[in-house]
Amino acid sequence: MGAALAAAVTFSGPALAETTWVMASGYPADSFFTKNIRAFIEEVEAASNGELKIDLRPNGELIKLDAIRRAVQSGQIQLGEIRFGVYGNESPMYTLDSLPNVASNYDAAWNLMEAQKPWFDEAFGEGGMKVISYAPWPGQGFYTKFPVTDGSQFEGVKLRIYSPATQRMGDLLGFQATILPFAEVPQAFSTGLIEALFTSGQTGTDIQAWDYVSHFTYTGSMHNKNGIIVNERALSRLSPELQEAILAAGEAATERAWAMSKEATDSKRQELVDAGMTVTDASPELQAKLEDIGKAMIEEWSASASSEEVEVLNNYLAASN
Repeated sequence: MGAALAAAVTFSGPALAETTWVMASGYPADSFFTKNIRAFIEEVEAASNGELKIDLRPNGELIKLDAIRRAVQSGQIQLGEIRFGVYGNESPMYTLDSLPNVASNYDAAWNLMEAQKPWFDEAFGEGGMKVISYAPWPGQGFYTKFPVTDGSQFEGVKLRIYSPATQRMGDLLGFQATILPFAEVPQAFSTGLIEALFTSGQTGTDIQAWDYVSHFTYTGSMHNKNGIIVNERALSRLSPELQEAILAAGEAATERAWAMSKEATDSKRQELVDAGMTVTDASPELQAKLEDIGKAMIEEWSASASSEEVEVLNNYLAASN
């Protein structure tokens, strides 16, 4: 625990009446996202001196991923983990990190997060919520039943993706791209609705992709973000010291998530290999194609975004140069 967090989360005095919060997430218990959340919860509970308990319900067992934001906003639950790209139809900002090669490494992903924070603070604040932590997905790649060279093999293949931005990328690569929730992927393979995936090594191991495909071609491309959100009314009912502790634990969870995601990039690739899959890095030809698509998608994104959203992108790009 960092010094700032330790200072923020430790307070003395008699234990207050216990409050129980419920938190929902959409990913399995052994996902690094869920492990990071459990570490966050442990820090908050330890700091609360018995004031707060958090009941985590992972893997969509209580609320499906797409419905978690609404559940937090309505006060049905107090905390939730969301995937920003789910809301891409509401605003281009939610899919900025889904554009190929906008933030293709972890340092760039961190800088993009910092550039987006003020926009997310305002957007979620208007809905009575607050984003208290961010977590990047590991780099992405293509799961296929065939070796991938320059991407010409993608024509007409039925691909599962997870956001409007990745759907557009899939279409530009020649796929028949379909947005599907994580939980529906195994059934979609079984029924022939999809034949391939574009996602991370984390998701590939979560769904045991080796049951459906034989190759993983790693591209990097993007580091989409999840976020931990809290109902601001519920937060305001806690003691000021505990509110501060929760926010500090959220900041610590963000830093920890970057480290855990980096580790997962390597460990999950190895798990795919151990399960019998062929894992390779994308060819220069495929990466060049993705770079061209990324440039085209940035232009499309900018044309559809508001002036405030374009300013976020421009600030990020200026700081990256």
